[in-house]
Amino acid sequence: MSITTTRRATLLGSAGLAGAALASPAIAQRAPIRLGGLTTLEGPFATGGQDAYRCVQMELERINSTIGGRRIEFIRESSNAQADVALARARKLIEQDNVDIILGPLSGAEGIALRDYSRTLTGKTIVNGSSGAADTTLRNPSPNFFRFSTDGTQWMAGLGNHVFRQMNIREVAVAAGDYAFPYAQVFGFNIEYCRAGGRVQHYWAPLGTTDFSAQIAQINRSSAGAVVVVHGGTDGLAFMTQYAQSGGNKPLIAGSIMADQTMLSARGPHRRVMVGMISGGPIADVIDDPTWREFVERYRRRWLNEGGFQSPSIHGVNYTTNLYGILHALREVDGDLGNNQQAFQRALAAARITAPTGAAVRLDHNRQAISDIFLNRIEERDGRAQVVAFARADAVNQTLNTPEQQFLALGAPSRDNPGCVPAAS
Repeated sequence: MSITTTRRATLLGSAGLAGAALASPAIAQRAPIRLGGLTTLEGPFATGGQDAYRCVQMELERINSTIGGRRIEFIRESSNAQADVALARARKLIEQDNVDIILGPLSGAEGIALRDYSRTLTGKTIVNGSSGAADTTLRNPSPNFFRFSTDGTQWMAGLGNHVFRQMNIREVAVAAGDYAFPYAQVFGFNIEYCRAGGRVQHYWAPLGTTDFSAQIAQINRSSAGAVVVVHGGTDGLAFMTQYAQSGGNKPLIAGSIMADQTMLSARGPHRRVMVGMISGGPIADVIDDPTWREFVERYRRRWLNEGGFQSPSIHGVNYTTNLYGILHALREVDGDLGNNQQAFQRALAAARITAPTGAAVRLDHNRQAISDIFLNRIEERDGRAQVVAFARADAVNQTLNTPEQQFLALGAPSRDNPGCVPAAS
């Protein structure tokens, strides 16, 4: 995998969608498409879930909630990042609200639960929101679950090599959440870092942890040259606040949802230690791409005075990318969801879209995104901390561009299988 620092002009991700807003004369005779939204408006990721709905609403407003001559009715539901709750809300959307398509969920374990639920459905489709667990699509994929956003393992592409080879750090402490999404992120980082020769100590904590003081004390006393923090939401804020208060001064490497406006917009001592932090992921606040600049400008005009961030969050961008996939396929089939959505699902599988970041997106045989990943650094710009992309890996697939069977043989990411495999001798 090569990482290059590039400037690339791309077509607008929603190019052509505005034209779809012109309703056909038959619109009155065609029933609305019922799109169900599922995100976390409760629990540790509520802030990211709110931004996901901001971005979806903005893009639906842009096309007047109309495509293929049919109105789109958007029915919202809320989860709390727990798989059982997400499943119950998804069943409600399908069985009571009679939605045609679900856009969601947000968190890793939720995605696996909805993947399994999608197998029981006929004539319905689930398209991911921002859920990033690798096994949602990599192992035992469902034919009617699609993910146009990259997964947590992909988001770390290039980061392990950068830490070992460019930063010359030979040992790290990984502090991570003990659930599906952080497993994927840690796996992606460790594959590169350990193969390069790095050593890793892991510190796991359940989702919803508020007191990290014991772990942080151990990390501060350790011989690690840097701390890799793979938390998010309120967990990430708690860890970083307590790390700053402890006087921690090791260089910080971040999981993707740590280096995000949901963290940087919160007040507190954590912001001081985050400046200079390196991360990998599908977005940054500053990307040298006209598509991204246009998207950010529209987002600010619509939401900055109504609770939005200075830049869209990772969850907002991922939900938008998946929405673009849905809208592209609906346009291809002229809004026709007949015959158990078979033509619509074929159009989804064949879709080529451009994400809000300007990254090209296509799906693999498991209906999983292949797209670009950025290496980022948090910098002070214009009087505030911003995530700035400094390198880009093009067309990263779900196995980090290694042969699939070789990658699968490593086993599924977990706390007991964190991907720290040394290079073959």
